[in-house]
Order: sequence, then structure tokens, then C-alpha cells
Amino acid sequence: MPVPAPNLYPPFNIVRLSHVEYRVTDLEAARAFYVDTLGLQVSGEGPRALYLRAMEERGHHCVALRQSAEPGVGALAFKLFDEPDLDHAEAFFRARGLPAEWVERPHQGRTLAARDPWGIPLEFYVHMDRLEPIHQKYGLYRGVKPLRIDHFNMFSADVDASVAFYNEMGFRTTEYTEDAETGRLWAAWMHRKGGVHDVAFTNGMGPRLHHTAFWVPTPLNIIDLLDLMSTTGWVGHIERGPGRHGISNAFFLYVRDPDGHRIELYCSDYQTVDPDHEPIKWDLKDPQRQTLWGAPAPRSWFEEGSLFDGAVPQEAALKAQPIVAP
Repeated sequence: MPVPAPNLYPPFNIVRLSHVEYRVTDLEAARAFYVDTLGLQVSGEGPRALYLRAMEERGHHCVALRQSAEPGVGALAFKLFDEPDLDHAEAFFRARGLPAEWVERPHQGRTLAARDPWGIPLEFYVHMDRLEPIHQKYGLYRGVKPLRIDHFNMFSADVDASVAFYNEMGFRTTEYTEDAETGRLWAAWMHRKGGVHDVAFTNGMGPRLHHTAFWVPTPLNIIDLLDLMSTTGWVGHIERGPGRHGISNAFFLYVRDPDGHRIELYCSDYQTVDPDHEPIKWDLKDPQRQTLWGAPAPRSWFEEGSLFDGAVPQEAALKAQPIVAP
């Protein structure tokens, strides 16, 4: 199926991705990973929750960690432009017979909780508590020096359908991988904020969250993180990289938190703000699409992901496979 034409006038205006809520089984172990190792800043905490932000962010948090009996993903959240957009978003989901309800969330104003057609829990808000800037408080920089949350990547059992739905919400495709034999999409990258992606979809058992990514200043920060993890007991949590993606041109590293949630550290992609920006097509059999240089991805990178609360994953309809490391 062809990539849909960009929807330049969507029914509501998404500014960018905002934050992820992870369910973790050991809050102190998660703190050791996200705060002491990666370098995210604590912006709030309670007996069963920890809120974190990156160095350039003024909103209260980009990650919410919640103590739970089982690991999972509570929600993927997006910031909208203005209050009327919240009402338009509610109408959009209800018109399609999808769940949509108003919920209370700490540190946020009016918040809409919804689900996409495959059950991914989504949240939308306009106002979040604003904090003082810390980007020039260089004494706080630690770990990989994360600057901001960058994107979510999700396993999808039907990438064509996922792209069509998120295109309705105004996400624009920047790059995609097509299976030449069937003409179907194997993966796609879609944005709102003018980078390569706020969301991406990868063929596989879904829906599941493949990873959350954080933008870091330079590739050298990723090298520094590797040195840190390899000498502080985290070497076994390094999954893939470093390397450079063909798609997005990003310099990357993938690591896993204590509950197995995958985190990408990421820099060096490019600007996509032009409304007539043409998406780049990649063939599934091109080995440089996922790895311009670097070791091939391990099997775990294709098969393992985090479960969304309340969503039941289904087998992917497309059975084509890219190159997998031995």
C-alpha cells in the first residue's frame, strides 16, 4: 500500500510527544538506571512513583515510573496546542468508536485518555507544570547527558493500518521500509515536531512498545555512557550499538532497563518541517536501512518489547524478515 499523503489540516493539533509512563517492579533499581546511570533529573517523587525530566525540558516530566507487580507501559502521552484541541481529540476518538475519557493526572491540566484501534493507551493534554530551566546548570549533567525525549517506536501487527490512522491525526511520514514482494509497509517513521519521528511503527507482534528514545548532545556522550555502564554493573544491559542507522541517519545505542524496557540514546538526525517534505523509501532487503554501519541487530531487538496495559498483542500479518544477526 502506498504511504498516505500528509494530512496538513488534522482534526486536532499535536505539538509533539511528551512522556511515557512505565510500570516497574523495583522503583529503586529503576532510579539507579534512569537517574544515576542515564542522567535524567528527578522532578517529583512519591511512595510508588518517580517523575523525571531531561536537561532541556521545562515540562514537569518526560518519564513517569510507577511501582507495579508486573512491568508494562501505562500510556504514551502527547502535548496538544490549545484547549479546544482536547475537545476535538475527544470527538475524533468517539466518532470512531474508540475509548476516550477525561482523567486526572498529577502535574497536568485537563487530560484525555484514549486508545488507538489496537488498544495502545494514549493521553493528550495542553498544560503541564512548568519548571525552571536547568539546561545551563552544567553541574547537573551526568551519564549520557540526555537533553529531551525524542520518539516512541511501537511494534505493529499491521504497519499500513497504523500509518493510516496516525496520518489522520496529523503525523507525517518521513521515511519508510517497503517489502518489495507484497508492496506492504514493514516500518514507518512519522513526526509532528519537525524531526524524523515522534512515533514509529515496526512490523511484529503488536501492539507493544519497542523503545523510547532520548536525544543526547553528541556521539561522544554515547561512548561515555558505554564506558560508565561497562564499569558500574550495567554491561549486560547494553543490547545493540553503537552504530548509525541508515533510516534517520541517527547515531544510536540501545540499552535495557532492569525490567527489560528498551531505551534508545540518539542524536544526529535531520530537520523535516517543510509541509511538502518527501518521505524516503527503503527496501526491506537493504542491509543499510537499519544499520548504515555497525553490527547487525540481535534477534531480541526484533522480537522483544514492552506490553501496553490493557492491549492484547496479535501476530503480524506480514511475515517478511530483514537481516538478523546470528
